[in-house]
Order: sequence, then structure tokens, then C-alpha cells
Amino acid sequence: MESVAYDVASGWRLTHDLDVFLGRAGEFLRSRPAMHTVPLTVTDALRRRGMDGYGKEAPLFGFLEREGAVRATLFRTPPYPLNLTPLSTEDTDTLAALLADLGHNPSGVFGDSITAAAFAEAWQRRTGATVALRERQRLYRLGSLTPPEPAPPGRARVATEPDRARLAQWYGEFAEIIGEDGSRDSGAWADDRLSYGGATLWETPDGTPVSMAGRTDLIAGQIRVAPVYTPAHLRGRGYAGAATAEVSRAALAAGADEVLLFADLANPTSNGLYQRIGYRPVADFAKYDFTAHDFTAHDITATAAP
Repeated sequence: MESVAYDVASGWRLTHDLDVFLGRAGEFLRSRPAMHTVPLTVTDALRRRGMDGYGKEAPLFGFLEREGAVRATLFRTPPYPLNLTPLSTEDTDTLAALLADLGHNPSGVFGDSITAAAFAEAWQRRTGATVALRERQRLYRLGSLTPPEPAPPGRARVATEPDRARLAQWYGEFAEIIGEDGSRDSGAWADDRLSYGGATLWETPDGTPVSMAGRTDLIAGQIRVAPVYTPAHLRGRGYAGAATAEVSRAALAAGADEVLLFADLANPTSNGLYQRIGYRPVADFAKYDFTAHDFTAHDITATAAP
């Protein structure tokens, strides 16, 4: 018996069981590693760090199954937004109705621009929630790596245990800038990245770290660069570009077939930098925030899959 809620009419199956989700949807996610980079890397992190790696509330997973094949997936790691792979407008409307009927109350949605916009509209219509576009992002894939020339003085090195406090501090500062401070334990994030060499520092000739570029672990042939952070008083000196180029090189050396990253489209400086390094656009994504009105969330009722 599986802990899965199955909606016969729509074909959606919802579960809190990561093994059930990956057992059914893993092949589908691996079929398009770039477009599915977020669910791939998040589920991999949950396996390594535990199911409370993103918050205390249990994650929710789902997959749309038709004619014996998975067509789309969702996941939600509260308090983060609902994440969707590409869906038709009809399917987004059906999903919004299903989640609303089950009493779910996501804080927002993230997905490719078309799917995210369609779900946000459907959610507003179904629940009366206030919907606001929070961020537009572009997914890039590395073509030919072209490190910036000239490089700033100094060198890159992989962060190690003595760097833990700095990594945690910088991740906390980064999270505050993007509006996610307090959502994730910065010390746990640092420990996770240190466990597989997932953070690269650029340091000045005297050994002072001045910028950080992180990367996810290798899964399904892809590695995603994230986050890239330089403290405000050190920006504009080429440190971020140098760190990003080095972590991209390290990702290729680790065996990645695809090296990816997201950039906020509201920041032309970072988009220009990544393209100069050799990144090329793949697709645009969007994040919407939801503010609920008189809507109470509760857990799904688990039923046995037929």
C-alpha cells in the first residue's frame, strides 16, 4: 500500500513519500535535466539532508500520470513556493482546483513562465487569493566556457570546514537579499555544500575570501551553479565573474554534461556577465507570490493508490 492520494479524473497522484515520487517520476525528471533542474536538485538534497532540509513541514510531491506515463510533476517544500514542470492551461486549471479542494495553501508558484502564469491565474480564480509576480528568471546553459580576462588579482579555491562560518553568513546575506531570509538554516546549507565541495571562494592575494559561487551536486548529468554572492562593499571588481567561471570549470571537471544557472531578469549586470562567460539562454521562468483570503491549509488525506 502506498501513501498516495490519487485523483482519477485528473490523473494527479500526491504523496509525502519521496521514494514513491522518485520511483514513479524519476525517469521523467531525468528525461529533460535542464528544464527539470530544480526538482532534480531539490529531491537529491532531501535524500542527502533529510526531509526537513528545507523546513519543518513535510514536503509534498505529485506526478501527473496518463496512459501509464508521467507527463508532469510538482513538489512543494514549505515555506517555499509550489514548483511545477510545464503544463497545459487546462492541466494547470485542473491542478489548481484539486489543490484548493484538498485544502492546500501554497505561498506561491515557480515554473516556466507560461505554466507559472497560468497556474497563478487559475489559483486566484479558484481561491480568491491575491497574486503578485515576484521575479522573472532566465535559465542558462553553459556553452564554451570563457573565463573573464583579465582575472582579478587572487585565486579560486574550494571552501573547506574552516570556511563554514563565512559560508553560512554569506548564504544568510544572500537569502535576505532575495527575500528568503529565515526560510532555511544557513549553517545546514553550509554543511551540505561542504560535504561534496559545493562552494568555491575567490580570495585576494593575501588569502582573504571576497566572493562565493556555489553549485549543486551532480545528478542526471547536470550541475546548477547557485548561489553567486559578493558582499556589497566588494562588488564591481570582477570577483563574482571569476568565481562563477571557476565553479563552472569545476562542474565540467566533475563530469557534468550540462552546467546550468538561473539569473534574475531584473539584473542586466549578472545576465550580461553570465553570457560573456559562455552561458546561453534555455527558457524563462517566473515566480508568483500568493496571499490567501480566509483559506485554511491542512494536510492531504492519504489513500491507497488503486
